[in-house]
Amino acid sequence: MPVRAAGAESGTGVPKSPSETMEELEHTCPQPRLTLTAPAPFADEISCQCQAPHEKLTIAQARRGTPVDRPVRVYADGIFDLFHAGHARALMQAKTLFPNSYLLVGVCSDDLTHKFKGFTVMSETERYEALRHCRYVDEVIRDAPWTLTPEFLEKHKIDFVAHDDIPYSSAGSDDVYKHIKEAGMFVPTQRTEGISTSDIITRIVRDYDVYARRNLQRGYTAKELNVSFINEKKYRFQNQVDKMKEKVKNVEEKSKEFVYKVEEKSHDLIQKWEEKSREFIGNFLELFGPDGAWKQMFQERSGRMLQAFSPRQSPNSSPTRGRSPSRSPSPPWVINKTSPPSSPKAASASLSSMSEGDEDEK
Repeated sequence: MPVRAAGAESGTGVPKSPSETMEELEHTCPQPRLTLTAPAPFADEISCQCQAPHEKLTIAQARRGTPVDRPVRVYADGIFDLFHAGHARALMQAKTLFPNSYLLVGVCSDDLTHKFKGFTVMSETERYEALRHCRYVDEVIRDAPWTLTPEFLEKHKIDFVAHDDIPYSSAGSDDVYKHIKEAGMFVPTQRTEGISTSDIITRIVRDYDVYARRNLQRGYTAKELNVSFINEKKYRFQNQVDKMKEKVKNVEEKSKEFVYKVEEKSHDLIQKWEEKSREFIGNFLELFGPDGAWKQMFQERSGRMLQAFSPRQSPNSSPTRGRSPSRSPSPPWVINKTSPPSSPKAASASLSSMSEGDEDEK
C-alpha cells in the first residue's frame, strides 16, 4: 500500500513526483475528523486537491465501504436558522449513512435565504459558526448555492446528497433535488417530528409579551425591543405585579411550612404525652391497684396495729392463769341487773357475800 503524502490530513497532499502515472496517484482527500477538539474547517480554508480521478460510486458500493482508500463525500445543505436538535439529528443521519463518510454541510447566505425563503433570526455568520461546532460536521461550505449544479458537485467532489425525501419546492421548481434524485446521488434522511425553526419562532410570537417583559426586566431598553411607550409601562407594571405575587407565594409557602412543622411537633408532643400517660397509669395501678403495693403496706400496718391493741395471752406461769374464769372479780358498785333482789333479806345477804369475797381476795 503506498505511503500517504505529507499534508494528506489537511487536504494539501500532492503527488510525490510528476513522473507518477494516474494509476499510482494516491487519494489525498481530507479525512473525517478523528477528534473533536477544534471546530470544523470552512471549505475555502481547506479544499480537496486530490489528483486522482473521482470515480462515480453507487449507493450499494458506498454501503459496502468502498472505495477503501478514500471516504465517501456526503453533502447536506440548509439554512440551519436557530440550530436545534432536528438539524443535529439530520446531520447525524447523513454522517452515518456509510461506513466511511466525510460530511460537507452547505449553508446559504442571508441574501439568498431572504430572497427565496424569508427573514432569518440568526445572521449567516452565526449560522456558519453553529454548524462548525456540530460533532457530525467535517467541513462547512459558506454561501452555498440554492440549487446544486454539476459544477458545484464536481468542485467539491460530492458523491451523494443527503436530505429529507419531502419535495422541496422553491426558486420556481417543484423539487430542487429532482435532478439529484434522477442522477442516483440522493440519499434520504428522516425529519424529526415536533421540532423545527418555524415551531420555535411560533412559540416566541405566541408568548411575545412574556419574553418582552423578561428582557425589560433584564435591562434591555424599550427601543432595543421595539416596544412602544405604553406597552413598556404596561410590561413594567405587570412585572411589579408578578413580583408581588411571587412574594405572596413565598409567604404562603413559608406559612404552610410553618404549619406543617407545628403539626409535626404537635404530633410528637401528643405521642410523647400518650406514652407518659400510659406510664403514669401503669405506675398508679401498681401502687394503688387491687394488688398494689399500697394495699400490701396498709395490710401490714393494720396487722401491727391490731397486735398493738390486742396483745397475746399471758403465759401459763402467770399468777392470773390459776384463777377460775367464772370467778372474775367484779367491782362492788356493779349491780347484777339480770337478777335483782326479790326482798330486803335477799339484798342484805348479797351484800354480806360481797364483803366476804373482798376479805378472801385480801
